[in-house]
Amino acid sequence: MIYRFGDFELDPAAVELRGRGEACSLEPQVFAILTLLVENHDRLVSKDEIIEKVWDGRAVSDAAIASRVRSARQALGDDGQAQRFIKTVHSRGFRFVAEVRAALGSKRSPALQSGEVNDGAHAVPSARQPDRVSRPSIAVLPFRVSAKEERFAAFASALPDELISELSRLRWLFVTARGSSFRLRLANADFSDIGAVLGVRYCLTGAIEISERRLVVVVELVDTLDSGVVWADRFSGLIDDVHMMREDIRGQVLVALDTQIPFHEAALARSSAPGDLDAWSAYHLGLQHIYRFNRTDNAAAAHLFQRAVTLDPGFARAHAGLSFVHFQTAFMRYTDDVPSEVRQARHFAERGLALDPLDPFVNFTMGRSFWLNGDLDSSLSWLERATSISPNYAQGIYARAWTEVLGDRANDARRHVDLAMRLSPIDPLYYAMMATRGFTHMVRGEDAEAADWTERGARAPGAHVLIAMIAAAAQSLAGHPARAEWWAANVRERNPALSRDDFFRAFPMKSESARTRVLRALVQLGF
Repeated sequence: MIYRFGDFELDPAAVELRGRGEACSLEPQVFAILTLLVENHDRLVSKDEIIEKVWDGRAVSDAAIASRVRSARQALGDDGQAQRFIKTVHSRGFRFVAEVRAALGSKRSPALQSGEVNDGAHAVPSARQPDRVSRPSIAVLPFRVSAKEERFAAFASALPDELISELSRLRWLFVTARGSSFRLRLANADFSDIGAVLGVRYCLTGAIEISERRLVVVVELVDTLDSGVVWADRFSGLIDDVHMMREDIRGQVLVALDTQIPFHEAALARSSAPGDLDAWSAYHLGLQHIYRFNRTDNAAAAHLFQRAVTLDPGFARAHAGLSFVHFQTAFMRYTDDVPSEVRQARHFAERGLALDPLDPFVNFTMGRSFWLNGDLDSSLSWLERATSISPNYAQGIYARAWTEVLGDRANDARRHVDLAMRLSPIDPLYYAMMATRGFTHMVRGEDAEAADWTERGARAPGAHVLIAMIAAAAQSLAGHPARAEWWAANVRERNPALSRDDFFRAFPMKSESARTRVLRALVQLGF
């Protein structure tokens, strides 16, 4: 990057400061201090940091630092009184206060010229080559904070740093390391340049604002190809609650990216000709179909996941997608040969695990495959593994809650499903989360609450027919015969063949007392 301020431009790659096009002569340590201050112009740079970065931690006097800073000021036509460029913060350090503009330099590495950055294991194409991108990629930039709110500079770096660590758990996402992304502390960034420099498709950026006693954090996900905002959100809270806010922001941003990036990738894939779909595009398009829970979309998802596997046999998530397809076919009874679908669900989950045992979605599908056999204990162990790998994986947390409630662990299920709904309020399976919340009330005999939650789930967009069947049973148990009959009619209209045996095959309840109550309700409704 080349940094411009006033009549000057700083070119770290060329080790050169230019004033009005003419090179300025600087000693190496003076240039190093100036570069350190300019690259970190959004915050104070302490004397200790200057010693660590410029003198490799060797003991130097304050006078030595002051001498180099004075030389940097002289080169810029500044002085200790005007401090137009470099401001002294007494007893603490220095800050570069002039407005800095950054642009992509003309000298670029061979990797960038060829459109690829090597991360040690994969060649990651530059964002300027979207047709060659093997998986979505992102850089998390330091958040911006105004000079007058210097005390929150640490927060502006700490939160993105935590996000980088957490995002690295998402096995499907390439995340640029902190050492690279944190060099781009830009107030007016050109995201296409950042995408080219770091070889990423997306940037996550943010700003911190203070209003009286409230802290406001604005976060944006940007597509570096067109600098368009893919997703944005605003978080606000009391300054005294900053650490609680940090946890909420981290969790909600992670879930949002896990939802919004695949959604955006699918939208881009839909604009491509079918013959041009690569493995990742096919996979993301498959995700758009899989959560609709009907035969037609399930078949479309199967075709797209199979295409992804054909294009990239080592693509673990595509194998997990096929496991999900076969799970749904067995769970929804789309076929008469259910045992074959159960075997296929397990087979593709195992194949995904062999390829990437640390992918949470792969572990999720493995857990669900045991669910089909009524083996709730094995299912739960895999779902716990999925959520330990990715603690903010809302879909895994929901599936864990559902397994817990069927296993007569309603308290644990309540806690986990509430967390899943808080993490992902726009999740494609939100209707199932509400139904799970209702089921936790049903097994505890809290029938009024069960009726309310299960009906909300059944009315939500995308809810499949088995959710309506849960609502019918819950309304019956709550003493609402008219509502129960209405939902029973809804079930028969959508799938006349569904019976109480199908219900308990789908939901193998461990609690005999709860199972007896639900069975009685379904019998009364004619199932």
